[in-house]
Amino acid sequence: MPEKKNSLRLIGRREFVDFPLLDVFNVEAKIDTGAYTSSIHCSEIYIKTEDSKKTLYFVVFSDNKNHKMQRFEDFSLKAIKNSFGEVEERYIIRTLVKIGRKKIWSTISLSDRASMRYDVLIGRKLLKAKFIIDVNQTHTGGKKISRKVLKQIQIK
Repeated sequence: MPEKKNSLRLIGRREFVDFPLLDVFNVEAKIDTGAYTSSIHCSEIYIKTEDSKKTLYFVVFSDNKNHKMQRFEDFSLKAIKNSFGEVEERYIIRTLVKIGRKKIWSTISLSDRASMRYDVLIGRKLLKAKFIIDVNQTHTGGKKISRKVLKQIQIK
């Protein structure tokens, strides 16, 4: 029987994620329900005007020589509070994120996370109504949740 699109999956405090459109796979991400938005470590972020249209360029995980320059025409700039409580302006892109078997279109902020332990942070905007987080586990790959357990969990 095929999985329902809206079925919840169990994930842990850290998971391996893919960003297929960015050609980034199997990256360990921190699952952070305290963060609203998700972010990915990027460098060399700049805007270039091409044919009167602004285009965003950036490199994902610049410490890895295999990653190429990314190019996005559809992007925005948003004020986001960082982990130190300071507001900073970040570029936002919309891309596909894969956690376990779930593929989710989501907005991701581009951030210099070089000083952070994880290159990717997954926030609650992406997680909401898709996953249940068990902080006692890591790398679950998005386990199926039994109907019995689902009945015990009350989602508001």
